[in-house]
Amino acid sequence: MLISIVAPCYNEEDVIGLFHDQVQRVADQLLPLGHDMEFVYVDDGSRDRTLAALERLAARDPRVRYVSFSRNFGKEAALLAGLRHASGDSVVVMDSDLQHPPELIPRMVELREDGHDQVIARRTRTGDRMTRTLTARLYYRLVNRLVDVELVDGVGDFRMLSRRVVDAIVDLSEYNRFSKGLFAWVGYPSTTFEYENAARGAGRGSWSLRGLLNYGIDGLLSFNNRPLRAALHLGTVLLTIAGLYTAWIVGAALVNGVQTPGYVTIITAVTGVAGVQMIMLGVIGEYTGRIYYEVKRRPHFLVKATNVDRAKDLIP
Repeated sequence: MLISIVAPCYNEEDVIGLFHDQVQRVADQLLPLGHDMEFVYVDDGSRDRTLAALERLAARDPRVRYVSFSRNFGKEAALLAGLRHASGDSVVVMDSDLQHPPELIPRMVELREDGHDQVIARRTRTGDRMTRTLTARLYYRLVNRLVDVELVDGVGDFRMLSRRVVDAIVDLSEYNRFSKGLFAWVGYPSTTFEYENAARGAGRGSWSLRGLLNYGIDGLLSFNNRPLRAALHLGTVLLTIAGLYTAWIVGAALVNGVQTPGYVTIITAVTGVAGVQMIMLGVIGEYTGRIYYEVKRRPHFLVKATNVDRAKDLIP
């Protein structure tokens, strides 16, 4: 069985060599068991010398294939490019910073041979800050009440996929991609095992608080339209409250006569309703923006340099 390792890279010059050495050792362990391996690296428009490091790896190891983007298109585009260029019977998707331990790949192979189309590594939160753990739990509890697929806390992109799962993911041509949700949406038999947190091998991570927040919003909006329906329900509730309040004001005026007081109440009500309206407009704007990008049909990425078949890069 040919196993493809798909690893997106962004400013990983300091760690990519260490990563390749470790996955290479795993490949040597699996070779006597009848498993060959290829390495598909996707340089997501790095600003350092990641591309030069990949070119050196390809020069010394013929199993290395790399694709370098013309600019930073994001991790989702890098994952798609890696899956498009992976030719293995099974594909392992993992980060290149060693936070996804390569020594877990043999265990994935064993579980894959049991007939599972997806072998998913679930990261425990051992060692995480309490605030981050609580925030993650609250986020997943909220999201799973809204989205049409189940997202599991600690489950990310680190997994082994069968060829039919890879083909299904690649065939999904949507521009706004959320791979964690897509992996869950395609279904097929899967199994999950846990592993302990691992530190980066070298360098610094590129995720910022703003990036994590945007990623969380993508997860919330990519697989449901319930926020839009919530706007309708909220509007109905506000209209009902306004009607009851109007009836109470009219009744009070008939009984007690017209009174001047009420300025604070009116200002509070107008401000609150205006705030809700702005939030709902923002939700509608998010969905409208996604439709805008979908109908433009732009490619997910553009390639600057590669050592593999360029015809695959022309797929929209």
